[in-house]
Amino acid sequence: MVELPVLDGVEQRVLGSLLEKEITVPGSYPMSINSVRAACNQTSSREPVVDFDEELVHRTLRALKDKDLVALTWQGAGSRVVKYVQTFAQRRGIAPDERALLTVLLLRGPQPSGALKTRTERLHRFSDRTEVEACLARMAGGETPMVRELPRRPGQQDNRWIHLLGPVMAPEATAGSMPVDRESVLDAGPEARDDKVRAAYAAVAESYAEQLSDELAALPFESWLLRRVVELSGNAPVIEVGTGPGHVAAFLAEAGADATGLDLTPEMVDEARRRYPGVSYQVGDLRRLVRPPTHDGWGAVLAWYSLIHLAASELPAAMASLARPLRANGWLVLALHTGADVRTVTDWFGHEIDLDFVLHDRAAILAVVEQTGLVDIEWYHRGPFTARGETTERLYVLARKP
Repeated sequence: MVELPVLDGVEQRVLGSLLEKEITVPGSYPMSINSVRAACNQTSSREPVVDFDEELVHRTLRALKDKDLVALTWQGAGSRVVKYVQTFAQRRGIAPDERALLTVLLLRGPQPSGALKTRTERLHRFSDRTEVEACLARMAGGETPMVRELPRRPGQQDNRWIHLLGPVMAPEATAGSMPVDRESVLDAGPEARDDKVRAAYAAVAESYAEQLSDELAALPFESWLLRRVVELSGNAPVIEVGTGPGHVAAFLAEAGADATGLDLTPEMVDEARRRYPGVSYQVGDLRRLVRPPTHDGWGAVLAWYSLIHLAASELPAAMASLARPLRANGWLVLALHTGADVRTVTDWFGHEIDLDFVLHDRAAILAVVEQTGLVDIEWYHRGPFTARGETTERLYVLARKP
């Protein structure tokens, strides 16, 4: 049995970067020291984000060469620029699907199979999560195992996998010290992310509505807050963006508001209309919110757990789009999950999906609200109700447009 090399964290990042770029940007491969450094330090598709200097990268490449994992080359006649290629995959005869999974595990640490399917798209196209899991099982059960499945920990939706090319620090052990890549949801672009959101919510629409339509009955604080929003809005209409199956907008209407629900997913809007025919529901994007047709602005705009799929960099523009159509003295109301994580969910309400949930930082959210020009900001932060199966802390924010 041929043993796997044992690599430290820097060696893992350098080798993973070479494996990735050979496939994704073959025109720039082999790679100079500077290009390897840039690949290691990029802020997307990397967990954690690092800042290696040139000397560290050069020293690591030499160490990998001594382990017969990297080779030197000079491209072009008379070239004096030394470039580097990885030799690990070729020497071991690693199949393209196995190589893709190993590359992502080297670059992003422990990952569930659903996230691996998404994050290997540019390296190898898996048809579904079952194919990913079959490949992982093959890699784990070979004569020289290359990966291992970690036991599921509290709060995790799926088991995670790690590579066996050296020590891998579990994310739970580093959550307080490692930067969170809240931009990773945009790896394939905002349009691809939006497509994933629509597809996931379309798949779960009916099941989601059946399980959560009466949830406010068991949430006294949230019910109190929503009734307060109705009072604050006066006689002006209110809108809930990202309404899902419509139960929050229906609660607002029952409390006396002229309520509208807006959602990106047509299947969710169909479900809301079927369940609450007395309330107006529309298909639309919260990032392009307009004023109500009969008033000078909304009395309240509620983004009730509807910003949880946006990257941190998208929040200022999204918040501005929600505040812009408020009337003077109208209120923006937010509900979010908070934390230091981006969670990939692949099984939701009994349906196979692929969806990332961004847990935003409380201070960052409040800063964006303030930068939007809103005043009289108040916020509430509560822990998870474990009896309901909650695993995240919740943030609720109210802010007035002057």
